[in-house]
Amino acid sequence: ICHPENNAALKYWMFDLNYLVHDWERMCRRLKPHSKLVLIDMGASFDFQGTKSPMIALFELYEKMGFVFDHIYGFEITPKDATTIYNRLPQKYIPAYHWINAGVTRERGHNLNPLHSIVKSFTEDDLIVVKMDIDTSSIEVPLMRELIEDDVLVKLVDQFYFEHHVHMGDLARSWLRTMDGTLKESLEMFGKLRERGVAAHSWV
Repeated sequence: ICHPENNAALKYWMFDLNYLVHDWERMCRRLKPHSKLVLIDMGASFDFQGTKSPMIALFELYEKMGFVFDHIYGFEITPKDATTIYNRLPQKYIPAYHWINAGVTRERGHNLNPLHSIVKSFTEDDLIVVKMDIDTSSIEVPLMRELIEDDVLVKLVDQFYFEHHVHMGDLARSWLRTMDGTLKESLEMFGKLRERGVAAHSWV
């Protein structure tokens, strides 16, 4: 599978989500009749030729387990035609989907910092899922640190997915110059989030 000439198989396994482990029962038991289900997608790209978008697969995984999102916020800095984006979305997700064609910022308290402008507008009774994959460590790492350090945010965010582009030989061809930091540093940050009660997952 990992032979450099076997690109189709490698791409398939790189975007497979079967490695993720969720405590679905705990998530379900925490919901209340008035709970809202919210997903924030930082780096909302659907340009995956030849394979299903991992985010669509994640929507479907939650739906399969009985979690249907009331709101999905997609942030993407690369200019995209909104018509194309909505045409690629399965119709069942369109009523919940909010397309925001702008990049996020690490600046605390800024309107384009979703941890501030969106997450903090909900309550601990809501189920909040955050995925971050913008390929820019100078923004991603401060946002992750904000989540770790903020006593309010860690009580609001339930599930956190992050593709941290650290220096890894196996992924150097794909990540190129976006790599920064070490695997040890990354695991330490994921560990701190988990210690604070946030289910933190490495994203594809």
